Amino acid sequence: MTHTLIRKVRQAAVSLLLGFAATWPAHAADYPDKPITFVVPFGAGSATDLLARALSASVTEQAGQAVVVENRPGASGMIAAQHVARARGDGYTVLITTNTTQAANPHLFKKLPYDPMTDFMPLTGLGRGGQVLVVRADAPFKTVHDVVRAARQDPGKLSFGSGNSSSRMAGEMLKQLTGTDIVWVGYNSNPNALNDLLGGHIDMMVIDTVTGLSQIEAGRLRPLGASTRERLPQLPQVPTLDEAGIKGYDMGYWFAAYVPRGTPAAVADALRQWLVAAVGSQGAQDFFRHSATQAWTTTAAELDDFQKAELRKWGGVVKAAGIKPE
Repeated sequence: MTHTLIRKVRQAAVSLLLGFAATWPAHAADYPDKPITFVVPFGAGSATDLLARALSASVTEQAGQAVVVENRPGASGMIAAQHVARARGDGYTVLITTNTTQAANPHLFKKLPYDPMTDFMPLTGLGRGGQVLVVRADAPFKTVHDVVRAARQDPGKLSFGSGNSSSRMAGEMLKQLTGTDIVWVGYNSNPNALNDLLGGHIDMMVIDTVTGLSQIEAGRLRPLGASTRERLPQLPQVPTLDEAGIKGYDMGYWFAAYVPRGTPAAVADALRQWLVAAVGSQGAQDFFRHSATQAWTTTAAELDDFQKAELRKWGGVVKAAGIKPE
């Protein structure tokens, strides 16, 4: 190779690098120049939906562009997760999701149309909360002991519903730790399962506080036990399931935000900053206060490590419950 040719190659390489240096900051500076979509894996009125809408108002104000919440319920969140995994990594499609899609589904289904670790870039955690075992207010069950006794006396007669993996696994853990046979009925969201519970089509469910608290306060549901280690601040009179005799019971849930893998770092950083600020906004704080949920933010690396630990945890729960992947 001649000296002249080497010099031209070097000049071309330098020009290319300078081009990248000039282009990427400009691209980040221009972001966003159109509406951003928050994709939610569950139906309208679900806990994730309500949180996404609370966050969207704050991010809209910070970003100077509208944030649209798009519900894509069904298939235990897989429809929405696949959609985001296949979307362009440009910062305009954000997955507002839970442990259902990112930690539980890999153990509940033989084949997923997405990989929860490699198809997404983690942004930040958003919140964590507990669930409550509930029955209709007119049900004959007054305590957790009543439910367990009835389930043991007549195996397979009672049923529990769930509209996400957190709710389902909470019910499966109840069965596992009490040695009972309670039939699972699946729904595409917890609000739909709740409607059937209120309508008398199922006997119980372990429901997230976001969806169930208002019905408890209205007297339509009877809370029997909290799923967390400590009593819920909004329901201090309700014992934990552990206190009620199901020793070792502990099953909460979490919310987090992700973007497609390949999203430019500067864009992902901007989204994370807006979301972290949004978690502290008045709308989000109202959501946390009224839903017995705690605000929870992380760095991208912290969320990545947390998710890996949760994948191991949920795998252990599924295996112990004897659930075979569908």
